[in-house]
Amino acid sequence: MRSTSAADVELASHLRIALTRTARRLRQESGTGLSPSLTAALTTIEQLGPLTPSELAMRERVQRPTVTRIVVRLEELGLVTRALDPGDRRSSLITMAPPGRELLAVARTRKDAFLSERLDALGPRDRATLERAAVLLEGMLE
Repeated sequence: MRSTSAADVELASHLRIALTRTARRLRQESGTGLSPSLTAALTTIEQLGPLTPSELAMRERVQRPTVTRIVVRLEELGLVTRALDPGDRRSSLITMAPPGRELLAVARTRKDAFLSERLDALGPRDRATLERAAVLLEGMLE
């Protein structure tokens, strides 16, 4: 196993700051008004749903009471629905509601437009570098 160099630690710090700022700016541009935890849960429900609260808690790596609060808030906003789980009547299944799907689609469109505008200002070489960086980051985080 190779030891981490000072240059690697510095690069890791730089990447962390850049990624955190990028994520924050994209959340702002999305215009949803949702917190990061609500957005993450809604996205997970969209991608993997219907889910039980326990499954959602596991996927989001949070405690069950936290997921209960998140689901209640998403329900209040009309973004998800909850119904009895036919396989286990003691539990419920959380499903995306059409307004939730629409909200995420609009948010993605807004975020993509924000990034596209910035990419337009870059030259082909810089865009190719970012394309390669995106591939590397995806692979690194899997």
